[in-house]
Amino acid sequence: MSRMSSAGGALGRVAVIGSANFDLVLGISHRPAPGETVLAASTESHPGGKGANQAVAAARLGSAVSFIGCIGVDSFGDVVTASLVRSGVDVSGVRRVAAPTATAVILLTPDGENSIVVSAGANASVTTALVDEVSDVWSGAAVLVLQLELPVETVGYAASAAVARGVRVILNAAPAAALAPEVLAAADPLVVNENEAAMLLGGYPADRDGAEVAAELLALGVRSVVLTLGARGAVFAESGGLPEHVRGRAVPVVDTTGAGDAFVGALAARIAHGDALPDAVRFANDAAAFSVGRRGTQDSYPRREDVA
Repeated sequence: MSRMSSAGGALGRVAVIGSANFDLVLGISHRPAPGETVLAASTESHPGGKGANQAVAAARLGSAVSFIGCIGVDSFGDVVTASLVRSGVDVSGVRRVAAPTATAVILLTPDGENSIVVSAGANASVTTALVDEVSDVWSGAAVLVLQLELPVETVGYAASAAVARGVRVILNAAPAAALAPEVLAAADPLVVNENEAAMLLGGYPADRDGAEVAAELLALGVRSVVLTLGARGAVFAESGGLPEHVRGRAVPVVDTTGAGDAFVGALAARIAHGDALPDAVRFANDAAAFSVGRRGTQDSYPRREDVA
């Protein structure tokens, strides 16, 4: 018999309902100005998508992970699926649909920073009906991870369905979008970066203290919150508690692409295994730091032995 987490699901088990993309990464000297053509110094392709990335990150860290999503009946879909399977992710909740597999074009500059444009493709086919169809895949998990590269209606429906079944919801509100109060109320935690926090709060000054921002996010009705700050680490807070800051690790930056997904996947893995939020955030911070020192997304994510 499986051990159970405090959330009621099987201890260590993570389910992810999310996006799966095929990434085209272009290494450029600088971001183009309007009307400017920039020649890429390198071209690489990788499996990606926030949902698939987070599923792989959690699986590589030792969690039993199920991924629910949609991909096209094309070669890009084959690449995405193969990476999930290779990482040990259960893909019984994946459906192949007539739409093309989602694609992302990532512009990567020498400082390791990136800009990303995503075409939703098959991700738009992740509907509320699919959430119900594969409920046996996610309903026994300790944690359900959601992001916003899917239709917002689907995310809200999945969050409510998970809470009703006693499954803890980790909501990564990325890309930035407005969310209904009932969706925010399901988040435990809500995970956002500064841009995404600004969207939810209606903007805030760039020099605003992270603890103040976390406190304002809690006031939106979420159960707990994690504000990621890139190289400066993360701030987290739980309902009724004071925000705490985890400092970033000083590491050489090679490629920041997917580092936020490494953080969320690691956070989910540790929460699913029963860690309290402070310990899970510290672990996730280290996992993200490991990933930025390597090129690519899923291939850059650490194994359990890589994270001290």
